[in-house]
Amino acid sequence: MTPVRPPVRTRLANLLAALECGLVERRRPVRLALLAALAGEHSLLIGPPGTAKSALARRVHLAFRDARYFERLLTRFTVPEELFGPLSITALEADRYERRTEGYLPQASIAFIDEVFKANSAILNALLTLLNERQFDNGAGREECPLISVIGATNEVPADEVADAFFDRFLMRLPVGAVSPEGFRELLALDPAAALQHTDALGPAERHAITEAAHRIPVKAEAAGLLAELREYLVRETIYVSDRRWVKIVGLLKVAAASEGRGELSAWDLWLLPWCTAPDAAGQLAVNDWLLGRLGVREALSPARLTRVVEAFEAQAALEQEADDLDYDASGQLKFRVDLNEQVTDAKGASQALRMKYTRRRRYGQTHIGARVRQIDELLARIAGYAQELAAERAGLAAFAQQSLWLDGEFAERAGASLEATQQALAALGARAAAARAAFESLPRLPIDPGIAPEPIASELTQA
Repeated sequence: MTPVRPPVRTRLANLLAALECGLVERRRPVRLALLAALAGEHSLLIGPPGTAKSALARRVHLAFRDARYFERLLTRFTVPEELFGPLSITALEADRYERRTEGYLPQASIAFIDEVFKANSAILNALLTLLNERQFDNGAGREECPLISVIGATNEVPADEVADAFFDRFLMRLPVGAVSPEGFRELLALDPAAALQHTDALGPAERHAITEAAHRIPVKAEAAGLLAELREYLVRETIYVSDRRWVKIVGLLKVAAASEGRGELSAWDLWLLPWCTAPDAAGQLAVNDWLLGRLGVREALSPARLTRVVEAFEAQAALEQEADDLDYDASGQLKFRVDLNEQVTDAKGASQALRMKYTRRRRYGQTHIGARVRQIDELLARIAGYAQELAAERAGLAAFAQQSLWLDGEFAERAGASLEATQQALAALGARAAAARAAFESLPRLPIDPGIAPEPIASELTQA
């Protein structure tokens, strides 16, 4: 009787725990390289030598059952035979220029290519078709390749046309550096001879099931809107992301959701975007910061925008409290005064001339005051509603982090802190808006209401 296997998500969780064992501070690159492989995409590890890039690639290979593995270090002297196999003598005798690809890259499922940009342009051009089309030009025909994923490694990415095209084939770009001072002692304590824990590798059927589930996941308006906003941001920052890459990014997000047993994308899946869009660590940090300011935060009710609205109410309240008005007597005539304490400064006694009295504070009708109060009440209601939204977002983030296989703990912590700071900013704005409301309530009142309502103070309030 065939034993019943646990769900794919459970197996992935166990698999990831096994792959990470014995690697210090490599949780993110291990998980994201595996996620890219599940999506049929390629990863590029960028960092100095001796940072476990090859060990990481070998472990990703162990996640796939019956997967052929190929590994090669490229130099400027590397020849095509080292990657694609030697020429077939039998084929040459029959006037055919073909390679024997068995045991080489065209027949591999998972491949690790170290110093991938050191090869000459002829090899890089041949790799372009293999990585993107899963086909290899062998003689007069094209050979189908069982390639799942290539993990490349490099110290730096050169700037030339061929390298740019090749660089674009790697959907996941993962910086890998030396361990931190905190992780150094753990690194020294590792046992180099320790065997990797048993891994319950995924077979073709499980990978196919994840792919099929991912195809059924829709891209809803929230995720599409955030992707469009990010695209505009990247254009402003002169970071080029090709249309092909955007399509692949969406596919990766769907695989992330499907592998966790979800039937729809979450906004928090978009935390993966820095590693798929920006070409270097500085750009990835900028995209990461952009996401922290946007995920879970509705732009129309962002603290920056609400601050402008509250400031408009505060300024208007101060203006109306300090406004003076002309003073009239009981007959409706303007009141005048003579200041007898002033000394005569000219022969005509100009300093003792009658003057209009402006000392009366302006008064307002109940209609005016009521309209102002209603405007602020509307703002306060929106702030309270948004605070509830943020509370729900924080709870949703906590739940997402609890069940996610891929979410980075550092990002989750920073995102939670960002939402908490937004909630605190909202509470402060609510207090300021309430103070402005009290200021309008305390305005001097007319004995008879003229029934004149004021114009809205902040147009952004209705847009929010």
